[in-house]
Amino acid sequence: MGEFIFFCIPVYFTDAVINIEKTGGQEVHNVRHRRKEKYLYYGLAILVTLFIIVGLVSALKGTDIRKGTGTPGKEKKSEESKGGRSEEKTAIDNPNIRVLIMDNGYSNIVHPAVTVSSDKGMTLTCGEEKEDWDKPDSLTIAPDDARFQKGTIRIQAKEGKVTLSSIKRGYGTPSYSGVIELRTTAEGIVIINELPVETYLCGVVPSEMPASYELEALKVQAVCARSYAYRQMADYGYPEYEAHVNDSTDYQVYGNSKEQESTSKAVAETAGQVVRYQGEVVTTYYYSTSCGKTTSMEAWGTAPNDSNGYLQSVNVSDGKADYEKGLPWYRWEASVPIQTLSDLVGLNTGTDVGTLSSVEVTKKGPGDVALQIKATGSSGSVTVETENKIRRALGGKGYQITKQDGTVIDSSALLPSAFFTVEKTSDAFVIKGGGYGHGIGMSQNGANEMAKQGKDYKEILTLFFHDVTIE
Repeated sequence: MGEFIFFCIPVYFTDAVINIEKTGGQEVHNVRHRRKEKYLYYGLAILVTLFIIVGLVSALKGTDIRKGTGTPGKEKKSEESKGGRSEEKTAIDNPNIRVLIMDNGYSNIVHPAVTVSSDKGMTLTCGEEKEDWDKPDSLTIAPDDARFQKGTIRIQAKEGKVTLSSIKRGYGTPSYSGVIELRTTAEGIVIINELPVETYLCGVVPSEMPASYELEALKVQAVCARSYAYRQMADYGYPEYEAHVNDSTDYQVYGNSKEQESTSKAVAETAGQVVRYQGEVVTTYYYSTSCGKTTSMEAWGTAPNDSNGYLQSVNVSDGKADYEKGLPWYRWEASVPIQTLSDLVGLNTGTDVGTLSSVEVTKKGPGDVALQIKATGSSGSVTVETENKIRRALGGKGYQITKQDGTVIDSSALLPSAFFTVEKTSDAFVIKGGGYGHGIGMSQNGANEMAKQGKDYKEILTLFFHDVTIE
């Protein structure tokens, strides 16, 4: 208001001076004198009026502030302008994610019963009713529990977390922050853990990357996990239960390892940061170890387009040597007996090819990943396409894999990677490959090796993801 007074009053006097300069003679002098008086009166009148208005407004503001009746919206805006964060903004930055908790071994989404407890007690909300459970004993809820007649059961610890003792995870009996929601179905009970996404990430990062890794690598994992989560939160993976994801490798592993100080620090120090490509949050795929190169979405049969341009084949190297060259899975080899591989190919592809005479990589993609193989045998042949299906066709039990450090492990459902060559000897097929995982996006061990060499998390992310920003 003060600025308005000192701005407006000089305008009147300035106009008077201009009029004086445009006239001349004694008659004009009289007119000039009358005009000066006129504008002086106008200016004084306006000045007095404005002072009165300012006084009234100040009095009213003082009353509002003292009584606490100011406008909430304006108070929030003022708080934010000083660097504070209103409750509304915090909710936007840290929305809730709904995670479907699977059973032991991640084999099923339903549970025969659920047993919960919390040291400081729990509050159960059943429909419109609330119930306090302050007993030291655990509470077991079966699918026919009478509480379900009132609606979905929501359980929250009065302090700390809710322990879910009816399942086991990698570190033992798991505990969960936020709300444990139970829904009864014809097969059993479905468990959904609803919690803020930043808290969720504290359970994801140690489950997806060893907590002993370098802090900058853990930050890379945190940003990737957050970006992935935000993309999944755009829709429900389980719309019937209003759950975005589950807690297994189907999405991101959550709660299989105990929260650690280092991983929680990585989440906190990158809070809210995501990977964006062309302004949009993107799905940041990751895997264990590269062979020195990454591949693109072509490995999964998706042609390059405007939306996946951030996923390109890159050299995981400093220009002199591959970052992961000294790691066990950087190179590996398997000698698979002819009949063993013949049986596995027939079983995994559903095609009886008889005894194999050849296995050829007939098409390669970016980073030399196998995009197509052809297996030919005494009873026919089969062509397999895309990284995952190829790894599954040649995977299974019955042979061993030797890592470059000499470690020998049993084969599993998938070949370690689709970066490989295959040759036939007199009694076996020799498969030589590199890396572990699908090869698209960020190599976790590559990120750790880069961090050991002094790279920060943003440098690492922009190596694996092309033309992106970290915001």
